[in-house]
Amino acid sequence: MSLRVIAGKARGMKLKAVPGDSTRPVMGRVKEALFSIIGSDIQGAAYLDLFAGTGSVGIEALSRGADFVQFVELNRHAIRVIRENLDHTGLADGAAVVRRDAFQLLSRPPARHFAFIYVAPPQYQDIWRKCLLALERNADWRHSDTRVIVQIDPREFDKDCVFDYLELQDQRTYGNTMLLFYRFIVEETGSSAEPDRQQER
Repeated sequence: MSLRVIAGKARGMKLKAVPGDSTRPVMGRVKEALFSIIGSDIQGAAYLDLFAGTGSVGIEALSRGADFVQFVELNRHAIRVIRENLDHTGLADGAAVVRRDAFQLLSRPPARHFAFIYVAPPQYQDIWRKCLLALERNADWRHSDTRVIVQIDPREFDKDCVFDYLELQDQRTYGNTMLLFYRFIVEETGSSAEPDRQQER
């Protein structure tokens, strides 16, 4: 599959893929749909690309005007490809590439506030749900203006899967790819609201 930047400063530039099948690059039409939904909100935003793979999604964000993207990936081959793609597109100045386990990262306070958190983990391992639960457990990540976007195969989605602090606001399916759009449920003060649970008697 040929990877390219779709729009923005690096429009049309080819991106390298990670050898083997350890990553799953997002198809161009899905990426185009994603950023059409995000729209102008990407301008000046900070974007966290978890399980970044080739870096294609985060690079698209930078090309379209994101102020900063943090790429998080554990695979060392993917890390090298992300850095090569950033250098090739001339977008490295707005990026930080971190080789780290995503769950370890989410267990600590974020280094900065992110407007978007993109979660595209390996398929069929329930990692997407575990990632969202990890975000919920750490109050430092929960902000009313943070949008959490999940990329999964439609067969991975469980409509009965609900979260205490994350509300599903939209879902779109493009062939064998589904995008889920979540927002945090927070109080007006900005701190996350405690779930309304009935006390056991």
